[in-house]
Amino acid sequence: MVDDHSRTRSRLIPRHRLITRICTIAGVLAALTVSIPGSPTVGDGDGGQVEPLPALGALGANYNENLDQLNHRELHEARASWVRGFYTLPEADEVPPAQSDTIRAIRGAHDQGFRTLLSLKFPKSGTPFPQPGSEEMAAELARLDRVLPLVLGTVDVITVGNEPFIESMPIQRDGRLNRFYETVARHVIETRAELCGANCSTHLFMGALNRLDLPQNRTPAVERYLAFARETSEIEGVDLHPHVPDEARIQDFLDYTLPRLRPDQTFLVTEFSLVWYWQKHMTDRIPAAFAQRYGYAPHIQVWQVIGEAIEHPFPAHKWNDLLSQSPWFESKKHLLREEMARFRSTGRLAVATYGFRQVPSMTANWSATKSPWLLNSVFAPLTVQQRDQAMSTPGYAWIDDFRRLQ
Repeated sequence: MVDDHSRTRSRLIPRHRLITRICTIAGVLAALTVSIPGSPTVGDGDGGQVEPLPALGALGANYNENLDQLNHRELHEARASWVRGFYTLPEADEVPPAQSDTIRAIRGAHDQGFRTLLSLKFPKSGTPFPQPGSEEMAAELARLDRVLPLVLGTVDVITVGNEPFIESMPIQRDGRLNRFYETVARHVIETRAELCGANCSTHLFMGALNRLDLPQNRTPAVERYLAFARETSEIEGVDLHPHVPDEARIQDFLDYTLPRLRPDQTFLVTEFSLVWYWQKHMTDRIPAAFAQRYGYAPHIQVWQVIGEAIEHPFPAHKWNDLLSQSPWFESKKHLLREEMARFRSTGRLAVATYGFRQVPSMTANWSATKSPWLLNSVFAPLTVQQRDQAMSTPGYAWIDDFRRLQ
């Protein structure tokens, strides 16, 4: 006897194979552009050139700062093969990097057969960027020197910077930001050459640019940032973080960025979501059918019911009803499928990763105005009752498309 799930899956196989073939062809075409004459490259020639990462079109799991919550059972259920997180460099002063939960987790994921992507985060929102050649810059590079030997040749992709134009003082988002990240990038390039050589398996990207859909964010510093990535042969592309209020704006990121890169460069999208669209609907009234079924007053707002789920996680059917009966969410439930098609259609997507698990920072001090990142997550351990002690429950909408996109 064949159950409905098996029949559904069998109908999807031809489409899955077609997508795989399209992405493979796109990757080959992107790789072929490496030899295009006239592509601008500025490198010193001894930076440990490696075979570029092709346009894999992959979709992986993003954990941000919470790689310590990596759950192999959840990853296997979602069929994920890539894992991404970030490491905050000042941590190296407090915890030896070899003992860092983040470094241990990303190395452990590699040992378990996952491909890995690590963003190097330099939090500067409260302090100015150090000048190249200064003692302060030397201290920054010394931290890097304690981290890089643990990840070069192990982690598949390193991005220099997490979100530079957010994790900085607004007044410093000019040439000072550029000089800092250029110095760091050159140091990483030199260290890779020394420790890993020409056959190093670690690829380097510049990370990540935000809100490029807004013209005021396309500044001279951003132009210089992209120019550095384009003109530095060892840098294979840039990372994009399109968190937007309207999915059409994601195209603005691609239209602005890709023409400013070399034809042979690919791009990452290690974060993307409609979080600012969700935000606009937190003060909507809950769906009438949901209110009637679960005994809520009709004037109760969405954020209030989510707050209740945070305090006392819901059964999966109740959480799913809240979201599936909300037109603003239900109409966007195929965001992953649609945006991965957009990214892959460029023929230049290396890897995208999507928010994988709700974490405590998403629920702390919950209110009507708190950014609802928790609605992005593939797994919902903080708002939905656990299935068992070792396995949380998927949130509504995401996991089926996540699987199919593998």
